[in-house]
Amino acid sequence: MQKEMDFESLLSSYMKLIKKRLSIQNKFLGKIFFVIVLLSLSSNSNAQKELDVIKDWKGFSNAPNALYDHITDQAYGLLNERKIEVENLRSTDDWLKYQEKVKGSLKKVIGEFPARTPLNSKIVSTIEKDFYRVENILFESQPNFYVTSSLFIPSSVKEGDKVPTIVYCSGHTAQGYRGGYQQIILNLVKKGFVVFAYDPIGQGERFQYFDSVNNESIVGAVTREHAYSTAQIFLNGSSLTKYMIWDGIRAVDYLLTRNFVDGSRIGMTGRSGGGFQTAYISPFDDRIDAIAVENHITTYTRMLQSIGPREGEQNIIGMFSNKIDHADFLIAVAPKPALMITTTNDIFNIDGSKEAEEEISKMYKAYDKEDNFGRVEDLAAHSSTKKNREATYAFFQQHLDNPGDPFDEELVPLSEEELQVTPTGQVSTSFDNYESVFSLNKKEAEKLNEKLKRSRKAIEDYPAKVVEYAKQLSGYIKPGTNPKPVLTGSIRKTGYLIEKYFIKGEGDYPVPYLLFTPDASNKKAIIYLHPDGKIASSSESNEIEDVVNQGYTVLVPDLIGTGETGPGEWLGGSYFDHAYNKGLIYQIWYPSVMIGRSILGIRVSDVLRLVQVIKENDEIKEIRGIAHEQMSPVLLHAAAFEKSITHVALIKPYSSYRSIVASRFYAPQFIDNAVAGSLQYYDLPDLAAGLAPIKLLISGITDGNGKHENLSIINEDIEIIKSGFKNTGTENNLFILDNASIEDLYNFFD
Repeated sequence: MQKEMDFESLLSSYMKLIKKRLSIQNKFLGKIFFVIVLLSLSSNSNAQKELDVIKDWKGFSNAPNALYDHITDQAYGLLNERKIEVENLRSTDDWLKYQEKVKGSLKKVIGEFPARTPLNSKIVSTIEKDFYRVENILFESQPNFYVTSSLFIPSSVKEGDKVPTIVYCSGHTAQGYRGGYQQIILNLVKKGFVVFAYDPIGQGERFQYFDSVNNESIVGAVTREHAYSTAQIFLNGSSLTKYMIWDGIRAVDYLLTRNFVDGSRIGMTGRSGGGFQTAYISPFDDRIDAIAVENHITTYTRMLQSIGPREGEQNIIGMFSNKIDHADFLIAVAPKPALMITTTNDIFNIDGSKEAEEEISKMYKAYDKEDNFGRVEDLAAHSSTKKNREATYAFFQQHLDNPGDPFDEELVPLSEEELQVTPTGQVSTSFDNYESVFSLNKKEAEKLNEKLKRSRKAIEDYPAKVVEYAKQLSGYIKPGTNPKPVLTGSIRKTGYLIEKYFIKGEGDYPVPYLLFTPDASNKKAIIYLHPDGKIASSSESNEIEDVVNQGYTVLVPDLIGTGETGPGEWLGGSYFDHAYNKGLIYQIWYPSVMIGRSILGIRVSDVLRLVQVIKENDEIKEIRGIAHEQMSPVLLHAAAFEKSITHVALIKPYSSYRSIVASRFYAPQFIDNAVAGSLQYYDLPDLAAGLAPIKLLISGITDGNGKHENLSIINEDIEIIKSGFKNTGTENNLFILDNASIEDLYNFFD
């Protein structure tokens, strides 16, 4: 349907162009041109329809969402196991043991925090207002990793006073706490609380990809900044979550340097993305005495059923496989006072909020502290309401021992200029020595790479270990019994036959594929992987037809998430609009990481099912593989896991996962087949080196941005591969070319 709409739209554009450009005298020529365009576009559209395998099969009407459905089905299973465990908790002792288990799981998935280094805090300016003053403050949560913040201090605070203090975490606004959060901040100050607000990573004055010319984020503000950096951090086995939690912990560190802050009365609150920060930071900092989480807590089951996974920083490797749900963050802080602030029409489903509330309440009951937990609700969308703000004031007044009127007043917010901390309004353009998430993560990758270099010296043991690491980290599941292909149609071409098949994939979804069988077979088959799926076979430079005409049987699939089985309808903040992006869906990649698997692992399993199909054909004696661009890691893993593929050709592959981490602006589509945590144990060149002694051709290798800018890493990666083949004495089986021609492929495969 979309292709038909695109065709009509394009046709309409051409008609308008014709009317505009052609004079009355050239009407006849215009009609001829129109017919040519119509025939050309109709031909392309019909070619695509001609290659459809499952379009008219009613049972596969939801096939474009197959990848999301398959991954979330596994997530639901893991979350349901957790739910059953919680439902079976009976005694106080059961709940206390469960809480300790949750704390241990949270520590495991987050990992070790950085060392506590000097904050090097500085008050850069002070503004006096009628009932408070503001100190604009700069501090370093890590060396040269600057945090911009403002401390709101009531005028009533006198020398020697010890005042209850609240850390305010901002939601997803480009302005950070200068955005729509000042109403609650200033009301808390008016009621006698000190409030400390700071910019989260990628917001306010802490854009990680700032364009000083256009005064905006290069990759897209806020959620896209988070998604873009999250992918690189995942490859190291860490998370943006850890960076943001650590910022919150260091914010509390700073507060305790101020003599008027009462260390026994510290609260934390925030809405939306600020609610996430509040929920996730508080289990890791015992100094936070009371929390109010607004517009965030639901259940992950409800979230996956409705809006899908949220922004990058809210996702953690192995979160679901370690049976962690939203409620667990508040269960972990019990019996400290906690408040859930909800709205009925929130994007975070209200029924999920109620289900989470039920679980959390039982934890507080186990402590006999039911009064320390509650939930408030108002009829509204994903927003702050007067009722909910007043409930927040009352909560902190009660639990931080600061009684008073909880009435919400309309107060005049400060301007962005008044709350500006850095000289230019951005850390990145104010300091030459600043660190970004990218630079810090890149340094971690360099440390991991030094560890891999040491491992590679164990020539005999390492290749086998790499395969096991890759299987485990990718979440690969070995195919079971041979799948039975279903034929849905055939197309006769000059010199060959195209048959349209599908098989059952790893889960309850089809894997459509085209089988090109030459009239004169050379008894060799090629499995052909392309980011565009089987529609690549209709391209003008028809590589597939060329090799079929040489006698090769060629199998071209739509691997899950491509072609007729993708990429899905989950848009949100998951797409990047770079010219080189072909539509990677981050929101599908996230849950694959959270269940402890990868999209790549699922695809590899299906590729090896297709290999089984080829092997069932007695006429075929040898199997080769060709993969283009970001599909190259799939073929590389498949060939490493299954020795039936004797020749592997990678066309324009990126050189390594490390090259993605090392590229400040990597190509987003490369993340599709990335394996979270891989750089702790192996990288793509290790798999390629381990393919020896089979034949390997690499043509047009690129860096993590799909270019040739980071030549040092490209060359290092090539040397790793060369060493693997040299160690087996099969250097002549490795071919590294700048731009392989079709003749080069013929020669290689022969």
